[in-house]
Amino acid sequence: MPKIVYHPKARLAKVRNVKAGLISRTKIISSVEDGARTVAEISKRCTLSYGCVAHHLRLLRKEKITVRSGGRRGYTWMLTEFGQQKLQS
Repeated sequence: MPKIVYHPKARLAKVRNVKAGLISRTKIISSVEDGARTVAEISKRCTLSYGCVAHHLRLLRKEKITVRSGGRRGYTWMLTEFGQQKLQS
């Protein structure tokens, strides 16, 4: 049975890391690595529901891996400097 490889930043310290969450966060982080995106764009790219993507982005934000910018309904999400540093090491 092949071992599933998760993104290094998909594992969070403050939440229980279950397989489905790790897979979802791996897809989301990989999508956001290319550049800032809205929740709808990430959702479409990752084939995950809007609510699932929004939930995981909030979890990643609490761990300071992602950050959002923009106004009321036009939020864009991107990786923080902290998130980028940890990916490279």
